Amino acid sequence: MHMYVVYILFSNTSLKFYTGQTDNLENRLYRHNAGLSLSTKYGKPWELIYKIELVDRSQAVKLETKIKKRGAKRYLEDIRLL
Repeated sequence: MHMYVVYILFSNTSLKFYTGQTDNLENRLYRHNAGLSLSTKYGKPWELIYKIELVDRSQAVKLETKIKKRGAKRYLEDIRLL
């Protein structure tokens, strides 16, 4: 079964969070840390601090949007991971 992942990264360099979704987490993390993604180019290195697998892309997009609206830090506090 093909899974989608919603993930949150944290940069100790910029002290910022980044939220995204993908169907290939390993490749996506490589792209973030190689500076190939414009939105995360200046926070390298990025550390994966949260991920959740979902069965389809529409669920992943909905959760990604929810986290971005709430803010990654507050979302993690809400689920008691921070």
